Amino acid sequence: MTKLIIQIPCFNEEETLPIALAALPRELKGFDTVEWLIIDDGSVDRTAEVARENGVDHVVRMTRNSGLAKVFMAGLDACLRLGADVIVNTDADNQYCADDIPALLQPILDGEADIVIGARPISEIAHFSPIKKMLQKLGSWAVRVASDTEVPDAPSGFRAMTRRAALRLNVLSEYTYTLETIIQAGRSGMAVASVPVRVNEDLRPSRLVKSIGSYVRRSLITIGRIFMTYKPMRFFMYPGAVFFGAGMIVGLRFVYFYAVGQGGGHIQSLILTAILMVIGVQLILFGLLADLLGNNRKLLEDIQWRTRRLELETESGLLEKVE
Repeated sequence: MTKLIIQIPCFNEEETLPIALAALPRELKGFDTVEWLIIDDGSVDRTAEVARENGVDHVVRMTRNSGLAKVFMAGLDACLRLGADVIVNTDADNQYCADDIPALLQPILDGEADIVIGARPISEIAHFSPIKKMLQKLGSWAVRVASDTEVPDAPSGFRAMTRRAALRLNVLSEYTYTLETIIQAGRSGMAVASVPVRVNEDLRPSRLVKSIGSYVRRSLITIGRIFMTYKPMRFFMYPGAVFFGAGMIVGLRFVYFYAVGQGGGHIQSLILTAILMVIGVQLILFGLLADLLGNNRKLLEDIQWRTRRLELETESGLLEKVE
């Protein structure tokens, strides 16, 4: 039996959740069973009750608001324990067009991809501000560089993944899962594909984008962290080489003046040379150490994958409901 579970992270979504659920399919070509699961992230409204009233099969309830990244991973864990062969993640605000789920699943059914990302028409979305559109594209570019994939819309939460892919994912960010999971997939050798999808009208303001200033700050920090974590040699060694090279140039200038007998008036150049070269060497060493730590992280991720797989395989039976 091939099982698909559609998971939806929720936080105070009693008004929009029925609209999103009404559009979800109960039958899909290539799957014997299609089930729905929501992760209630400590909602203080009737999100869980509304989910049950609208036919949701499984409800995972967090005791307090934990953030989108942790909720996403909690959903994956529940789906895996429930025996999902393929998992689709979508939003409770009905942002994504549910009619595009078959297109999202097709590369997996064809055996061409482990993870498929729904690419929204970012430039055409009216309620996205110019700054948000720019940051969305900048984040996608950073992910493409760090992951060696060709995903045009990395921040998209509309995605499908195989059981094997879900077992390998591990999110460290507390803000969002979207960028980091694609990088992990690409660096783990998984096939990542993208398909164009449509979006629906905006039903409520974004929970992640509380203000433009906050979104800019968080996005830039996330992008910087991506390069620092997954491309440490490039992040540290390029600036290190610039500082070291600048120190060499200033040092050669001092040598020239010293050679013509005017070195006494350029002692400050010698001091600046030492400072720049020390900074450069330190940055290069940071890059080397971070690269070694990255190799260690890959080993830990592999151990985690094997452990999670063994735990699920040795469990007696599958959970019929997660509460």
